[in-house]
Amino acid sequence: MRIFLVEDTRDVGEAIVERFVRGGHAVDWETDGQEASRILESTSFDLIILDIMLPGRNGFSILQDLRGNGSETPVLVLTARSEVEDRIGALDLGADDYLIKPFDFRELEARARALMRRRHGDATNLIACGDVVIDRSGRSVRVGEREVHLKRRELTLLEILASRPGRVFGKEELLDHLFGFDEAPNVNAVELYVGRLRKKLEGARAQIVTVRGFGYQMLPHGQA
Repeated sequence: MRIFLVEDTRDVGEAIVERFVRGGHAVDWETDGQEASRILESTSFDLIILDIMLPGRNGFSILQDLRGNGSETPVLVLTARSEVEDRIGALDLGADDYLIKPFDFRELEARARALMRRRHGDATNLIACGDVVIDRSGRSVRVGEREVHLKRRELTLLEILASRPGRVFGKEELLDHLFGFDEAPNVNAVELYVGRLRKKLEGARAQIVTVRGFGYQMLPHGQA
């Protein structure tokens, strides 16, 4: 997934970026509230991790604008303010969850996974398409009884396609999910990762199908 982190504390931001990038996610990081608002006006993300106390503009104001503009992107609020009123205020403005600083990074990752499950209507961390099963928590993949070792972006791409079987994803859309602002890949990168995935999933009862002129979809055996 593509994550937007708005956090002005340097060591906290660096640690969050490192954890999520290691898990195969694309992360864009902004430290200024006003600049974060500008970015959110023109860019879509799968998850927003939002600090409250920010220079330029505070997180409550950013959140209020997001929901006022109709955005349904999950928002996880980070705050050093533990008062009940602050937590209630964040939730009432449209936050989906909150985490009080200091926090355990494993809990942050678990809450992020829970928000993405909720968004897609999933009850567990497992995604299945045919006999391909992805464990979002363990970041692992099995084809039947066989474990398949994927690189982080290959795993992220498979997770996107398998989470919505039959849905066609355009190449540009997939690029947006896989890469952040600081990277400049072209659509050939998507073709490269799809080719690698097909080889590693050979023999599976699901396949990645090219929809010529549109993009890619993943289908269980018998529907391709």
